[in-house]
Amino acid sequence: MTGETELSPARLRHARFAIAAVFCVHGAVTGSFATRIPWIQENAQLGAGTLGLALAFPALGAALAMPLAGRINHRLGARTALRALLALWTLSLVLPSLAPNLPVLCGALLVYGATAGMSDVVMNALGVETENRLGRSVMSSLHGMWSVGALLGSAAGTLAAHTGTDARLHHLIAALVLTAAGLAAVQGVLDLKSAEDAPAPPHFTLPPKSALLIGAIGFAAVFAEGASLDWSAVYLRDVLHTDAGLAAASTTAFALTMAAARLAGDRVVDRFGAVRTVRVGGVLATAGGLLVVAVREPAAALAGFGLIGLGIAVVVPLAFAAAARSGPNPAQAIAGVATITYTSGLIAPSAIGAVADATSLVVSFGLVTLLAFALVVGAAVLRPGAAVGQATGEAGPANRDEPAGTRP
Repeated sequence: MTGETELSPARLRHARFAIAAVFCVHGAVTGSFATRIPWIQENAQLGAGTLGLALAFPALGAALAMPLAGRINHRLGARTALRALLALWTLSLVLPSLAPNLPVLCGALLVYGATAGMSDVVMNALGVETENRLGRSVMSSLHGMWSVGALLGSAAGTLAAHTGTDARLHHLIAALVLTAAGLAAVQGVLDLKSAEDAPAPPHFTLPPKSALLIGAIGFAAVFAEGASLDWSAVYLRDVLHTDAGLAAASTTAFALTMAAARLAGDRVVDRFGAVRTVRVGGVLATAGGLLVVAVREPAAALAGFGLIGLGIAVVVPLAFAAAARSGPNPAQAIAGVATITYTSGLIAPSAIGAVADATSLVVSFGLVTLLAFALVVGAAVLRPGAAVGQATGEAGPANRDEPAGTRP
């Protein structure tokens, strides 16, 4: 990528704050939507099964559209592409609440997911480039800002639901506010363009081989995340027979430890490197899973879900950063990893339910524990050049666990 060169420290700091604000806006859209799902379900007159079907369409739309993000980024340049795609994403927030029935809602959520995925790819590519220019890790805190945005959007949505505000009005106001905030934030991000002689990425391509290995690590982390967010409260209620308030606290414990770890994660990554950070995180998440499935006490389960959130928090940011350094086309590699992780998020809740139906929720979280341990085993693919070397059968660059903020 070409564009801004010889950037001053002040300009780089401004670019970092700007892309952090973009992540926050992106997360706020998700939080705003999630809190009004019950209203959307009632408005479209859906049962639990049909709602579950509809909620698969955002991930489907993202998976289909994300491979296009690299070409859009190449054609328009990073800042212009992000400006357009982020605005489409924030404005798409209004669509689901307008849907009167299942087919229209599925179409609305397909668009919603497609714009979410494409803007996600471009903003992560810009985040990685900002990290490279700064020479230190920032991807964890950027994803932490996404979590902050999701919490802010959820808080506003909870207030709107509590006051009985029509979701169509709520989402219209939120979309306009977030679009304005997003456009303002994008003005400060790095203005990068592809070199004139750089070949255009294909319209659609399968993830590169280097992204598959890195994506597998992201898959394990996102599976554990989706399972814990959607099933932790059910686990405490049905397996440990707690009351509804304590069951809900498990989800809160997971979300808060994950957000806090992401905001603080950059310092850890800069000190210990990506591989060691993920390995230690995998150990913590595995210990958390063992607490959940083996101890069978509410306090242990709450601590266990908190440890899972703490352990997997930085994995996806580091997977995106590693993908961007794994080949000549960062946006394409990030799109490949993002497609794999979105797929994991799509199948995790239903997979946990299917295993629980066939066996028990305890066995389901035994599977989560095994995937957490896979982070310990597979963390080495996040080492700079490791995924490329393993995918091609060649040795990668120096066998050293470099901090994520350094160039390979």
